[in-house]
Amino acid sequence: MSKPNASSTAKSAHALPSYLNPEHLGPWGIYLQQVDRVTPYLGSLSRWVETLKRPKRALIVDVPIELDNGTMAHFEGYRVQHNTSRGPGKGGVRFHQDVTLSEVMALSAWMSVKNAAVNLPFGGAKGGIRVDPKTLSRGELERLTRRYTSEIGIIIGPNKDIPAPDVNTNAQIMAWMMDTYAMNEGTSALGVVTGKPLALGGSLGRNEATGRGVFTVGHEAALHIGLNITQAKVAVQGFGNVGGIAAKLFAQAGATVVAVQDHGGTVYQASGLDVTALLRHVAEHGSVNGFETAEVLDDAAFWSVDCDILIPAALEQQITADNAHLIKARMVIEGANGPTTPEADDILHARGILVVPDVIANAGGVTVSYFEWVQDFSSFFWSEDDINTRLVRILREAFAGIWQVADTHHVSLRTATFIVACTRILQARELRGLYP
Repeated sequence: MSKPNASSTAKSAHALPSYLNPEHLGPWGIYLQQVDRVTPYLGSLSRWVETLKRPKRALIVDVPIELDNGTMAHFEGYRVQHNTSRGPGKGGVRFHQDVTLSEVMALSAWMSVKNAAVNLPFGGAKGGIRVDPKTLSRGELERLTRRYTSEIGIIIGPNKDIPAPDVNTNAQIMAWMMDTYAMNEGTSALGVVTGKPLALGGSLGRNEATGRGVFTVGHEAALHIGLNITQAKVAVQGFGNVGGIAAKLFAQAGATVVAVQDHGGTVYQASGLDVTALLRHVAEHGSVNGFETAEVLDDAAFWSVDCDILIPAALEQQITADNAHLIKARMVIEGANGPTTPEADDILHARGILVVPDVIANAGGVTVSYFEWVQDFSSFFWSEDDINTRLVRILREAFAGIWQVADTHHVSLRTATFIVACTRILQARELRGLYP
């Protein structure tokens, strides 16, 4: 499962910062197209729309570490704050060898939209390091994390920008980030990151939050289109903390998970995969590859699997103009950020396939991160039942409002989500005014 070449994004007609290549805008180009689609629905707020097309702040840092063999290695790191009109920046940190500034910019912008869509008091931010963490020892990974945190420490903080886990990062990495920031500042700072271990101020329910959000929003969407979950066949791309949890929850609700794809390959079983056994296999072996009770499919065949619900929960730009016509599902629920290109969006819409966009479908993670942040400030922690109940209520209410906007304007759910979110962001921008 590889990431498509970012050059698939067409040259942009927008005014662009000098540090981007207009011929190869990558994910940022996709985000700009999405903003263009929402602009006609913003009314008088459209005078502020250029605010959405420029990140507030982009920091590029060198991250040098000493490797275990005594040699020095340098890695490129980023932290981008797209918009903070509604509150401090909020967004994950990913460690991946293909991370680019364009990608981190787009992810930070989608975080702005996501936080506003569910009405959290955050702006959007994102971070990353260009590294394959599998090539590093635990000690090297810790040194990389701590040095990166020190380098971006000038712009993060509990009231400035709060990182969280993303691709190839986890609770342990958040613990190192929190400790590094706290040591540098000389103060306890539980709220500087979320997604921490429970022993360090983490929140119950955080690990399952994104996958639970995918299930919750998907279930609401299914009700609107008359799709019975108990009779639905589900295909999932990506079987980690998002896709794996979503698959488990859909299976528990009575759905049949027929296909799963991850970096190791694609497995299929028409009668339904044993999701619990597959999760155990992935935990032991690192991928779905070698799961003995399933049929092995060619990766390209995944997109044409007979299913009712397709959940892309891996990386961006997975559903493109090249494979969108193959999809047989009635509904696509975006567990990943930016998995569907605008061209593919149009193809799916024309074919009557409902796309539940990332900016609402995977908002469960940041919602429970918000709960964690609030709990850290108050030093009062909630039960897991309380957290899950609050999460489901927030997502259901947000989705209901977005569905109503989509119905009123006869637009896609993605455009409707952008209408809701961008209106909130630009209202805040207008009320605050420009300083000085």
